[in-house]
Amino acid sequence: MAGPSDSDVIAAVATAPGRAGIGIVRVSGRKLEQLASHLLAGVPPPRLAVRATFRAATGEPIDDGIALFFPAPASYTGEDVLELQGHGGPVVLHMILRRCLELGARLAEPGEFTRRAFLNDKLDLAQAEGVADLIDAATEAAARCALRSLRGEFSEVIGNLAKRLVELRVLVEATLDFPEEEIDQVDRDEARGRLRHLQEDVGRSLARGRQGSILRSGLQVVLAGQPNVGKSSLLNRLAGEDLAIVTEIPGTTRDAVRQTIQVEGVPVNIIDTAGLRDTADKVEAIGIARTWEVIGQADVLLLVVDARTGVTAADRRIVDRLPGKLKPVTVFNKIDLSGDRPQAEEGPHGWRIHVSAKTGEGLDALRRALLRLAGWQSGGEDMFMARERHLVSLERVAQALERAGQTMPQSELFAEELRLAQRELGSITGEFSADDLLGQIFERFCVGK
Repeated sequence: MAGPSDSDVIAAVATAPGRAGIGIVRVSGRKLEQLASHLLAGVPPPRLAVRATFRAATGEPIDDGIALFFPAPASYTGEDVLELQGHGGPVVLHMILRRCLELGARLAEPGEFTRRAFLNDKLDLAQAEGVADLIDAATEAAARCALRSLRGEFSEVIGNLAKRLVELRVLVEATLDFPEEEIDQVDRDEARGRLRHLQEDVGRSLARGRQGSILRSGLQVVLAGQPNVGKSSLLNRLAGEDLAIVTEIPGTTRDAVRQTIQVEGVPVNIIDTAGLRDTADKVEAIGIARTWEVIGQADVLLLVVDARTGVTAADRRIVDRLPGKLKPVTVFNKIDLSGDRPQAEEGPHGWRIHVSAKTGEGLDALRRALLRLAGWQSGGEDMFMARERHLVSLERVAQALERAGQTMPQSELFAEELRLAQRELGSITGEFSADDLLGQIFERFCVGK
């Protein structure tokens, strides 16, 4: 049995599950006029919203709504696209979708509409990923950053780097391909200068991409410590609402409580965990085991201690068990009871921050420390919403250019490193891409986009 084909007509509900005032069913493929004629009793004029009745095979109305027809190639996917806007009830939308399937469409796979836009040269791969990042943006800053990628700013920078790399390759390879011609040898000083400027700009692009990556994925912060040191109170204070139950009874928190907050537009995913101690309570012990699992996945660990007692032997045992990559931020809570003043200092053993979850004192310093630990540089509006694969490719480009500089006297090796660098740049925008990579990227999209 043949699998899905890029030539099939595809259809899907394009709006989120649940009830709403309006819901959209999207259809894309070649020559949708016949499907539209059966469903709508006529083909809508191009790019004009018209009121229409969506009809079943018997001719009975399914729903009244708005139909929009975008003939190829002037559409999102580059194919004929039909958008059916009906009432946003799940049953109604399912009936419209089922009718489209009866008329020859198949159910779209996740991200298939955007995949077709890429295959039909409506978007490059970095722009297509910007679509998903815009949908998934957790903060306004992340949304603005994703929109810049979607509009092609990231691709333009990559394209400019590739263009300059090609120009350098032409100079180098001319001497290899036509040694018998009257072609001067590449001026080594000029080539070295061009290479240096390329390396500098790749480095700047990588820095901008890393900033955007922080916006995209956020910072995973785990609150850990002994029972009753104020972890849940600290979570509630940072989140601005009562998310975790707070009592004086040790072991109140049994399972992780998660909340995402914004710090200067950066998403910070905070996880409150069960207090770490020896216990005979089986349920609490399960919560403590889960705490250690969460700690293993953290970017930052806030070790919360009672400011009145300071770091105890039990706290040091917690630190000794931490993964090697984690250097804890020690948060001395309850300074409203200890009489300490709010302060933050970074030393050889990490940050030490004095706060009061009850009054909020010292919380601004804690937020600033989290941003520094994330590597965030505030005030940047020119960052890219880079994904891990983008960063890996830019790092490989930088490495290839570094090797090129070392092999410059050997023209063949110099040219090969430049070729590898160009190929890595092309993989970002999809100029060079494997089918399995495309599958991994688009399968993470929502259905209908």
